[in-house]
Amino acid sequence: MSGYTGIPLPKKLGIKPDHRVRLLGVPPGPPDLGVDGDEGPGPYDVILLFCRDREALRDGFAPAADALARDGGLWVCRPKKASKVATDLSDGVVREFGLAQGMVDNKVCAVDAVWSGLRFVYRLGDR
Repeated sequence: MSGYTGIPLPKKLGIKPDHRVRLLGVPPGPPDLGVDGDEGPGPYDVILLFCRDREALRDGFAPAADALARDGGLWVCRPKKASKVATDLSDGVVREFGLAQGMVDNKVCAVDAVWSGLRFVYRLGDR
């Protein structure tokens, strides 16, 4: 991750000044995201969905994907193994779930010391 050192999180997440951003499932004491989330109906350019476990992933993924702009990015954020936060999620579990929903993953990002993000987008043919 040394290539990302010093890069602001919004830039790592692909958030631009004119983007609509939605934050879902943000944990207490969240990381300093450097961006405020919008409320209300979509579509959103970027959605960050924080999931501590498979249940949160199952419950949150479809509504988040439905609110996403067709050319947007859905970041599924999960606790890193090194964080010692109890979770039944891994990049593999999240990737497999997202692919089964018809989306593809195209980027991974360290959100902070606790959270890792995997970005999903709609397939080109579905945009």
